[in-house]
Amino acid sequence: MAYTFISGATGGIGKAFTVACAQNRCDLFLTGRSEEKLKVLREEILQKQPSIRVEIFPCQLTEVEERQKMLSYIDEKEIKFDRIVNVAGADIQKAFTDYTQEKVVFQIRVNVEATISLTHALLQRGAPMKEIVTISSMSGVTPMPYFALYSATKAALTSFFTSLRLELKKDGVKVTAVLPGGVPTRPDIVEDIKNQGLWGKLSSKTPQYVAEKSLKAVKKNKAIFVPGFFNKFLYFIMKLVPKCVSMRFIANRWKKQTKDAF
Repeated sequence: MAYTFISGATGGIGKAFTVACAQNRCDLFLTGRSEEKLKVLREEILQKQPSIRVEIFPCQLTEVEERQKMLSYIDEKEIKFDRIVNVAGADIQKAFTDYTQEKVVFQIRVNVEATISLTHALLQRGAPMKEIVTISSMSGVTPMPYFALYSATKAALTSFFTSLRLELKKDGVKVTAVLPGGVPTRPDIVEDIKNQGLWGKLSSKTPQYVAEKSLKAVKKNKAIFVPGFFNKFLYFIMKLVPKCVSMRFIANRWKKQTKDAF
């Protein structure tokens, strides 16, 4: 039996994917930064689904050496995968000049380098591979001043996995990039959504909604999936509005807010 690989498994969206896949009797390989949280999550899953296999491996995905240790463990256990769910990411939000060099490198590595590198490595360990789901963001649809680095990394993921979908079509691999709006996974995000008023309320979707709908979307081999009607509407509008207009609006909206959750 092949496993489903889930990165960022102990976060809000990652845990929702973990629960949804477990309910479908999928064997799971879960990774995150905290071994303690991974152990707790594994026990929660096995209490409800004792018949499935759950492997865990704590990994700081920004570190090449740690990723290689995880891959070596996978090879040692002869684990094969038929689904990849890329969730891990860092949503640091601030003016670019307020970043430290460490945080610039950290955000690029976790959002882009680790996601793409692991996807490449796990494709070699497919049994065969059937599905790839990657959490991108509505923030990547248009450049976002004061959220510029996060926006750029998410745009890169959308572009890459949309392209990869066509490359892997001949192998029967379905690939979907998911572009959520607000997802209430942490107290700071809940507060952000609340402060956005009606806009935030309409855009917000629960982690469970995002996970379950995304798994259905990849079954249909959708290149891009935007969860929620209001977000689909915004996605359409953002494609039409000139970037100079949308960026001015975004800059005015975000310039007074900073977030450094990692």
